Amino acid sequence: MAKLALNKSTLNHEQQRLKSFRQFVPALDLKRKQILAARVKTRHQLSDLQQQIDAIEAAVAEQLPMLAGTQLALGELVRVDGVDRQVENLVGIELPVVADIRIDRAQYSRLALPQWVDVMVQHLARMLELKIRIQNEQVRLDRLEAGLQKTTQRLNLFDKVLIPKAEKNIRRIRIALSDAERAGVVRAKIAKNKRARMAV
Repeated sequence: MAKLALNKSTLNHEQQRLKSFRQFVPALDLKRKQILAARVKTRHQLSDLQQQIDAIEAAVAEQLPMLAGTQLALGELVRVDGVDRQVENLVGIELPVVADIRIDRAQYSRLALPQWVDVMVQHLARMLELKIRIQNEQVRLDRLEAGLQKTTQRLNLFDKVLIPKAEKNIRRIRIALSDAERAGVVRAKIAKNKRARMAV
């Protein structure tokens, strides 16, 4: 680490640094608050999606008890055809957004399969959509958590390390400059007294 020069130019430099550090803190704090709000919203969204999945599972258990004994391959009746995603930028964090989910329902004979298969296909399609949305929200939450950690670290760096260090350096330089000024005044008085004694 370089030794701190105790002069006026270093004092000006440290004062400028302190001023710029103090300007960063409110912006970082605002960014942290926005990320926190987005994280709360994402957690609520995840909870809501999970409740919808639980409701579908309860509805299937209640409406379609015959599923337990069936040998039909119902999983092949519904599949994801495509997912359109977009990117939302929140204070520099790229968050995925599901714009559209295309579910492909296979053609099947309504005469060959029991009538409850129609209800099951609707539930399967909705369940697939919800699972994709949950995965997306989980990715959003993970990115928000990482962004929050990084922003908090930066905020702490400025708040707890850089600003106190700059303040300490400024105090140290001011003390050294005032000591040097006092010493100069004392030397000047001593020199004046010596000249006055020599003149006598």
